[in-house]
Amino acid sequence: MIAIVGGGITGLVLGHELSRRGAEFVILEASAEPGGVMRSRVVDGRVLDFGPQRTRLTASVQRLVDELGLRQQLLTAPELPLYVYRNGRLRVVPFSVGAAMRTDLFTLPEKLRILAEPLTGPARSDESVASFLTRKFGRAAYTHMLGPLYGGLYASDPADMLMSLTLSRALEQFAIGDGSILLRLARMAGRRTPPPACSFQGGMQELPRALARAHADRVHLDTAVRAIEGAGHGFRVVTQTDVWEADQVVVTVPATAAAGILRDGFPEVAGVLARLHYNPLAVAHLDSGCDIAGFGYQVSFAERLETRGVTFNASIFGRKRLFTAYLGGAAHPDVVEWPDDRIGETAAREFELATGYAASPISVHRVRMPAWDRSWVALDSLRLPPGLTLAASYESRAGIEGRIARATAVARQLTGVQ
Repeated sequence: MIAIVGGGITGLVLGHELSRRGAEFVILEASAEPGGVMRSRVVDGRVLDFGPQRTRLTASVQRLVDELGLRQQLLTAPELPLYVYRNGRLRVVPFSVGAAMRTDLFTLPEKLRILAEPLTGPARSDESVASFLTRKFGRAAYTHMLGPLYGGLYASDPADMLMSLTLSRALEQFAIGDGSILLRLARMAGRRTPPPACSFQGGMQELPRALARAHADRVHLDTAVRAIEGAGHGFRVVTQTDVWEADQVVVTVPATAAAGILRDGFPEVAGVLARLHYNPLAVAHLDSGCDIAGFGYQVSFAERLETRGVTFNASIFGRKRLFTAYLGGAAHPDVVEWPDDRIGETAAREFELATGYAASPISVHRVRMPAWDRSWVALDSLRLPPGLTLAASYESRAGIEGRIARATAVARQLTGVQ
């Protein structure tokens, strides 16, 4: 039997994939509802997401949608621009070489510096993401676009993120390796259209809720795991009321929670996980009559704002007057210590500064994001006992698509069935 600790998207997709392969499993989730960071609520008639706002309708997501009967609840977004706030204006982010030459995000000298990228060398093993992007494309491109976009994925500071741990892996996925990024993008232009962004009528939590319903007899909510211990050739998974015997265990909860669960049974593993740093992020939902069409905007590193970025839920999925702002992160970690009203007022004021439209706060909450910074070097010393697997956003690709891919790979690994 396989015990899965955590009923977030990774654990639930893993259970779904194990079920398809005929394996016995149980999912143990501490919360009263499934989904982990994927939380959705209806507040004053509006659907608010308190975690991921959207994903891409990739083949793997489409398969889950169809297998779980969610096609009628599916929402897809039109192609929309993404912006960066620089020098008092929102400016469109270019996603091709041609667009980069036309955009008003950069001056002419800054554009010419970007074009010099093929003349630069490959990433160095000890180089930071900030150093690499600045060396490849120039300081302006890093400060005003690349840094905010990449750092925004983790609410992190790219100057504290190592290439070898993060961006180099993404470049390899696109078959770029040590070659020119610009030339590779130019060759790919027009060949590949990304799948549309998507969500569900009830918010992103509809996906984990449907997974939990499909496997309700094996999903145990309100069941916090207290410890994982070795037991002969297997494991004992101890909850507040029961002890589960398992041949294999997959831990999908955040690193801090995993460290606590593993502290007594596997102190060396727990010690490594406890060293990983998470970034605190404040999230404010806003009400505004802003009619700018777009996915949202990131804020240039040169701007003195607490806001890192904003999602335009109103134009993405027609969620009337709804916008989601993200404040703090590695750049301003103290923001999460502010009272809710100060966070909400700051988000609304800075939103008006960037868009020209007044806003008022609806709700405020706080999350913690895996930083993928230099503390991730600790994973080099991680040694797991046979039968124990980690599957979470701190050890492999983040994002919903990444979590689905990781869960599917683990299911294949555990069962030997493709």
